[in-house]
Formats: sequence, structure tokens, C-alpha cells
Amino acid sequence: MEKDFDTWNEQKKRIHAREDILLYRERDVRWCQLGINVGFEQDGTGAERARPVLILRAFSRSVCLVVPLTTSSKRNPYYVSVGTVGGRKAFAIISQLRLVDTKRLDQKIGFLRGKIFEGVRKAVKAML
Repeated sequence: MEKDFDTWNEQKKRIHAREDILLYRERDVRWCQLGINVGFEQDGTGAERARPVLILRAFSRSVCLVVPLTTSSKRNPYYVSVGTVGGRKAFAIISQLRLVDTKRLDQKIGFLRGKIFEGVRKAVKAML
């Protein structure tokens, strides 16, 4: 399938120009405009090129570490169950861990319980 990088580039310019920065915190699950990426990097979906992410670490008002979420279940050590998010079973794809500018963040979907969040953090540490 051909990826439409040109349309995403125009959308990315609009995201970059945003001046409003949302308040967020670790353990939040939010929509994040991840865009169209190269090869097997996790893409966003829909017109906004967004997907749910788990905020793993807040570094500043402008930058955070996120883990993309998916509803696809795979028997893979890099897919960690996070329970139900937005009424659907969800999994953190820890191999797709990435640093993002908070301008990419959008609507809050939920908040992960401490025990589940710690399970994701442990899996990430084990991967590294």
C-alpha cells in the first residue's frame, strides 16, 4: 500500500504551528497524531492520523515518552495487555516506544491503574 506522505506533511505543519499545549500526566491514555511513518513504524489512523498512546514519562510541558496502543492481540513479548481502553481490549506495543512533542497529543481517553502501568514500565525496562 502506498503511503501519502505529502498529505501528512501538510498536517504535520499545522500540528507544529499549534500554540495550545494540553496539560497531561503519566498514566494518561490520549489520542496522539503519530502520522504516517516509514516502514513498520506504527502509524496513526483516520483523517487525523491518530492512535491512542499511553504516556509513559512526562519530561516537560513540551515532550513526553509514549507507547502506542493497539486492539490487535499478538503472542509477542512486545505486546503488553493494558486492559480495556475506550470499551475495547488494548495492548501497549512497547517496541514502538517513542518521544513525542506534546503538540501531537489530543483528547484524553482514560487513565491506567497503577498496577497495570507498572507492568508496562517493567516490560519496557526488560526490553531495554
